[in-house]
Amino acid sequence: MNEPKNSPAGKKLEFLKLGGSLITDKLTPRTARIEVIQRVGTEIKSALERDPSLQIILGHGSGSFGHFSGKKYNTRQGVFSQEDWLGFAEVWYDAASLNHLVITALKNANLSPLVFPPSSTVFSSNREITTWDLGPIRSALDKGLLPVVYGDVVFDSVLGGTILSTEDLFVHLAGNLYPERILLAGQDPGVWQDFPDCTSLFDTIRPSDRRAIGGTVGLSQAPDVTGGMADKVEQMLCLIEEIPGLECRIFSGDEPGSILKALSGQDLGTLLTL
Repeated sequence: MNEPKNSPAGKKLEFLKLGGSLITDKLTPRTARIEVIQRVGTEIKSALERDPSLQIILGHGSGSFGHFSGKKYNTRQGVFSQEDWLGFAEVWYDAASLNHLVITALKNANLSPLVFPPSSTVFSSNREITTWDLGPIRSALDKGLLPVVYGDVVFDSVLGGTILSTEDLFVHLAGNLYPERILLAGQDPGVWQDFPDCTSLFDTIRPSDRRAIGGTVGLSQAPDVTGGMADKVEQMLCLIEEIPGLECRIFSGDEPGSILKALSGQDLGTLLTL
């Protein structure tokens, strides 16, 4: 990774992901939680108004939109046959449909979102991003706009096509834009110590805790073709090791005000840090 570059003077960059479990009913195909999406939009607007130094790159999962069709066609694992390619297009449609609902809610909250769809801007090799011109995203931030990315299909030189999660995208973006924090908002209040019993949360997880936590961090109970909580935690720990000062919080965005509190620096959920 390159050496970290400072954000523009007086600015602080944070990544915020709205998980599929938060903005959709993950157990019911193609069902959005519209009222939650609308509330989140107003909380993001409030956070930006309260802190003019704050810059946000917003990402969101596909939840019961892309994950059901992605599982049906096994798109994450590769796209080879004509049927696979038809499935690739179906996953794209589902992901884009949810994104349209999110963008509409953001616009209604008087934000200025600008979408950067991975399917039209990203190439990968075995799910590692190889090509992504970040100049337009940098320009959007500089002009005070809200860049939005989301879990989507992409063309892949090894797999033909695949699905990249929002975390996959954040890993690449973080290595080039160096956010101060990454906030992952879902329905779970943090990272469970005893999934699937879900009676106790980790307060803090450090890279040195990997062996101790072992297999206690579980997968998702609903269809999740990109790995669930275990993969999220591992990806964020790797980033924390590589980018000095980076912290991540995994928390619930379900309670009204929680997104605003997280963007305002309050301690919610599970902290991932050195």
